Amino acid sequence: MGSAKDYEIRTEKLLEPIAGANGVRIYDVEFVKEGSEYYLRAYIDKDGGVDIDDCENVSRALSDALDAEDYISEAYILEVSSPGLGRKIWKDRHFDAAIGQRIEIKLFSPRSADGKTDDKKGTKDFEGILKSYDKESITITGDGDEEITFKRNETAVIRLALDF
Repeated sequence: MGSAKDYEIRTEKLLEPIAGANGVRIYDVEFVKEGSEYYLRAYIDKDGGVDIDDCENVSRALSDALDAEDYISEAYILEVSSPGLGRKIWKDRHFDAAIGQRIEIKLFSPRSADGKTDDKKGTKDFEGILKSYDKESITITGDGDEEITFKRNETAVIRLALDF
């Protein structure tokens, strides 16, 4: 068995010309095991969002390319879809696209907005406008216009906020 990371990297390279030919961008690629099944998931996006035809066209072309390359030894299910409205943000390209947008941050451990750990009064959940990021930290502007900075390694999940 090859590593999941290797499969993801090779698949993303294989997907690049397919995405370009179909007018979409690659959001992410993941190879995961859920229960007894392996899944190779390609998430695609474009301005205005992808539709079922985009997913179908990319899926067919990617399936043919994967069959020709045949580098994944496990049986797997291929899925091509949109990353969704509440998409996870973890790669630099995801952060680049989310600057100025409202995001939700879930931490591993509770803390107060000023950054002091406080298990009794702190929270793991924060929301605000993504102001900036670098390889070590993420800064949001909270609802009271205060800036809150988080270390990347203290964040469990970061995603676009769903505003309904």
